[in-house]
Amino acid sequence: MSVSAAFSTFMHEAPQHAAAWTQAAAALAAASALDKKTGELAYIAVLAATGNLSGLAFHVLSAKAHGATRQEVLSAVLVGLPAAGAVVIGAVPAALETYDGQNQ
Repeated sequence: MSVSAAFSTFMHEAPQHAAAWTQAAAALAAASALDKKTGELAYIAVLAATGNLSGLAFHVLSAKAHGATRQEVLSAVLVGLPAAGAVVIGAVPAALETYDGQNQ
């Protein structure tokens, strides 16, 4: 799986910060009671709700690799609709295009 251009630049230009970030993310994932698929779907929901599409493709592909269906990814994107409003709709095309292999 590839990371976004921004994250790639971050890793290249600030390797110590990137290592610390990666270590923290791994520790948080290890502490979670969620299985990998559910965790990725939850993270997709958070990205969509906050309008942060930068990491969306990476996490959609990870969710798919852990068995998430296209409909589960779409549902994860839309789970925040009542709370976050229409901002989540902006994530629908990016998530589905990635899932369908059109944005890799």
